[in-house]
Amino acid sequence: MDIKIGVTYSPREVSLELDGATDVAALKADIDHALSTEGAVFWVTDEKGRQVGVPGEKIAYVELGTSDAQKPIGFGG
Repeated sequence: MDIKIGVTYSPREVSLELDGATDVAALKADIDHALSTEGAVFWVTDEKGRQVGVPGEKIAYVELGTSDAQKPIGFGG
């Protein structure tokens, strides 16, 4: 599963690939908590074990998706 987090005042988004066994409902609950609680930090661990924390008040958007989609190979246009 892929997650993209837009951060306010940052030109780049945080993009991570999560373990396929990630509990989507728990992930959404963690995001909701970070957005609704003052001073909360949203922590997520990617499939390589790296942890990323984003302050809830800095989250502009969150995009969840599957990484099963076909990705283009080569120089096709």
